[in-house]
Amino acid sequence: MSKTYNTIGSLTTLKSHLEENNIYDFKSLKEVIDFQSSFAISRQQLISLHKNLIEEEKNLLNIELKILDTAIEKQRHQTEQILTDEIDKLKQQLNISISNIPTNVFQKITKDLRHWIYKMKIKHKEKEFDKNVKTKISHLIDNYQEKRNRYQFITSNVDEAVKQSVHHSLSELERKKAIIDNLNSFIYGALGEQKVVKALENLSDEYFLINDFSVSFSPAIYNRQENDYIKSVQIDHILVAPSGIFLIETKNWSEKSLENLSLRSPIQQIRRTSFVLFKLLNNEISNYHLSLDRHHWGDKKISIKNLIVMTNTKPQEEFQYVKVLTLNELLGYINYFKPTFSINETQRITDFILRINEQKVIKTK
Repeated sequence: MSKTYNTIGSLTTLKSHLEENNIYDFKSLKEVIDFQSSFAISRQQLISLHKNLIEEEKNLLNIELKILDTAIEKQRHQTEQILTDEIDKLKQQLNISISNIPTNVFQKITKDLRHWIYKMKIKHKEKEFDKNVKTKISHLIDNYQEKRNRYQFITSNVDEAVKQSVHHSLSELERKKAIIDNLNSFIYGALGEQKVVKALENLSDEYFLINDFSVSFSPAIYNRQENDYIKSVQIDHILVAPSGIFLIETKNWSEKSLENLSLRSPIQQIRRTSFVLFKLLNNEISNYHLSLDRHHWGDKKISIKNLIVMTNTKPQEEFQYVKVLTLNELLGYINYFKPTFSINETQRITDFILRINEQKVIKTK
């Protein structure tokens, strides 16, 4: 099995866009695709779930209302009994006071004052009796009324209750769907790149696969042949093989996409990357030195082959310096070439390219 480095570019970009929109649900590309394909079912399941939740809430409210009704009556009875006992106690104290005969003027005045106080307390408690009972059970009544209103609403407006219940969850589900649909180009791209990676992983461990190679230059480098200033390059895959280096750009394009003039040419993209990699490997635009085993005839040439792998539709045309293949043709094409490098040399070339990739920006002057 080939040795693989880095996550595929489209998948990294897809994950980044999802996280920017606070979507962390998906652990793999398959989960994203499954979410899209099962959205209608998930939506209906969500609505059904909340229908059941509303029905459960209604049944629970019915039980709670009965319990509250009993609790209110019990609390009312207990409060009335306590207040009645307090009034009776005051009346008993008044009667006892009345039965006491004063022996002097001071005792008479004190007795009259005490009688007045008892009578005022009794009068106040009797006047506030209903109010005190109501205050004591008010929290239970408020709770009962709130639950009763909710119960009546659910019973009379089931669809609206479900709609309100599911609104937040449904909005979030539809938000995710809209965001993911807008990322379809990255999803299709990642799907195509995954197929290519899976195919290349079938190669032996003498092959090294580097995904999502990208590097920038400051200042831009000049390609005299194309009259092109290159500030940065990116390629889906670099396969370092015993027979040389394969630059691989994956396109999961439909026939309609092939005819779309607004889409950037992958031919131009891969040729720019090939030019840059040639410069890097030959120490023309970096300070890295790639030491390969010397041949007694002279320095070895590092062969760079440019491939575009179409995982959907392949154009009929042929292109200069770039080979366009289907996924089924990929391994056969790679295995056609005879090895020219040892395992140590391919490892050194791989390490060299990985260092370049990690650097991200190369100072060219």
